[in-house]
Parts: sequence; C-alpha cells; structure tokens
Amino acid sequence: MQAIVLVGGEGTRLRPLTYGTPKPMVPIMGVPFLARTMERLYAAGIRDVILPAGYMPQAIMDYFGDGSQLNMKITYVIEDVPLGTAGALKNVEQHIHGRFFVLNGDVLTSMNLRGMIAAHEKKGGIGMLHLIRVEDPSAFGCVVHDAEGRISSFVEKPPRETAPTNEINAGTYLFEREILDFIPAGRNVSIERETFPQVIAAGKDLFAYTTDDYWMDLGKPEQYLGAHVDILEGRMPMLDIEPGVPYFAEANVAIDPTAKIGPNVVLGSGTRVGARAVIRSSVLWDHVTVGEGAVIDEAIVASRVRIGSEAVVGKGSVIGHDAVVDDGQVLQPGARLGATEPIKR
Repeated sequence: MQAIVLVGGEGTRLRPLTYGTPKPMVPIMGVPFLARTMERLYAAGIRDVILPAGYMPQAIMDYFGDGSQLNMKITYVIEDVPLGTAGALKNVEQHIHGRFFVLNGDVLTSMNLRGMIAAHEKKGGIGMLHLIRVEDPSAFGCVVHDAEGRISSFVEKPPRETAPTNEINAGTYLFEREILDFIPAGRNVSIERETFPQVIAAGKDLFAYTTDDYWMDLGKPEQYLGAHVDILEGRMPMLDIEPGVPYFAEANVAIDPTAKIGPNVVLGSGTRVGARAVIRSSVLWDHVTVGEGAVIDEAIVASRVRIGSEAVVGKGSVIGHDAVVDDGQVLQPGARLGATEPIKR
C-alpha cells in the first residue's frame, strides 16, 4: 500500500516561522512534523510514500532523501502551481499503483491507520474518510452519513445551530485507485467541493470512519503551541516523549540553575537559558539564546533567535528565524517579529 502526504502548502498562517522552514518541516517535539508522519506510516506497514511538494521542496528533499535511511521509498512530485487536494492526487497518478492513503501534511492525530485499513476492507466502497466529533462544527466541513457509515453529503462550515452533524472531515483518506477517474487533470480541484459530490452522484460508496482519537490542525500558532501542551500532558501519545515532565529539552541545552522553566516548555538543541530567566508554555527551536532575567510566556521562538537580558516576550508572540529581541525590549501579546518575506535556502 502507498501513501500520499500533502506537503505543498506555504503555511501562511504560521508566518514568520515558515519564512525559513517549509510547513512540513516545522518541528514537533524537536522532530520535523513530516518525520512524525513518516513514523506513523512505517508503523502501519507502509513503505512507499509520495510527496507532492511546492513550497521550499529542497529542504524536504535534503532531509529525507530517497527515503532509504527510513527503509522507505519516497517519490517527490513538484507542483509548479497549487492544484488543491484532488488536483495534487491527479498530478501524481502515474506513481499510484493501487489502494492508497492520503494524509494532510498539517494534521496531528493518534488515529490508528491499521484500524482504518481493516474498516475499509470490511465496508468496501471506493474510499473511506476519517471523521472526528467536535463541539462546534461551524469552522469545519461536516460529513453526513447513515447508520452504516455511507456518506450522503458534505456541508461546508454550517452555522452551529443548523449543523446536521458534529462529525467533521479529519483529513485522512483511504482510497481505491478508481477515485482518480473522477478528477480532471491539469487544474486546481477541491476534493471536498468537487470530487466527493461527483463520486456520490455516480453511485459510488464513500464510508465514514469516525473515531475519538486525538486530532489537531497545526496550521495556526495557537494550535501548534496547544499540540505541544497536549503531548507533554499525555493527551496526544508519542512514543519517545514521557508525559508529565515540566519541560522537554533536546541535546546540548544549557540552563542556568536559577532559571525557571515550565510547565509545558520545549527547548531545542543548543539552546542557552540565562540566570533568572522565566519560560512558560513555550516552544523554542534550535540554538536560541535567552538572556538573564528574560521572560517568555506562551510563545514560539524559531531557530537562532537571541532574547536579550530582561526582555519580555508576551503571550501568543511568534518570533522568526535569526531575529533579535533587544535587552529590556517588551513584545506585546500576539507580536510577530522576524523576516517579512521568504528566506531562500
């Protein structure tokens, strides 16, 4: 079985973090998110992965190569223009040989892929969609299905009070190759708005696979931070992470004994934290320097940033690669600091 991981997006909502790092390479607990996805695929027995890439693809290719170091095969297909979810699948059609998974490149979930395979084999049909239940479906696309799981319609971002269901599309699909026959070539095609309705209208069965697993869209800074809190507190299981620790530090991290770190802090490799510094509910990437008496609260700090002595980084702030917060500088809550255009690497 194969898998297609959609990694073509620019990650505009995560800027300035994605001005130096493509969204799939943004770290989760110190490891690029795409590498976490590869781990899930490997655990499910999948060794053949296709990556439709568009934004800064070289960074992805340099990290993963041909996949041989992971005992996997990786095929890259570069999109010159955005093609949408279905368009991206059609664009890699020549590399697809049979049944295949499709995973959104910015969704963190604990859903067991083997369980979804078993459910699809039992139900049959042209494909299966992973759904989750949410309290308020108005920001998502609702999926309506019968008691057998057979999908009948899709309702995009309905008002909460009129939503026909609270089950939403969770961004993991399992398809038979036949679905590619419903996708036109050479243009942007939305799988939710165009392909799925056409498949249903043609009398082909799409089934729902609804679970209560952990699920988070990592597209916004607050969601990215929230995912780390969930991992550290054990709501999102991760094999190499011990839940319940006050903070997680990678290799070569130096913390002054008078600094106060935690709860829910991630410190990247080579980070240095000075005397009396305070860091709470924040994610610092590699080689960040935090000066004496600095305070960082619920913020994301990208690689090689220097936070000056007695500086304050307010809640919800996002600091891009190589930025400098001067000594004594105060960043107001929600501040964005860093590059204002993509860094070419």
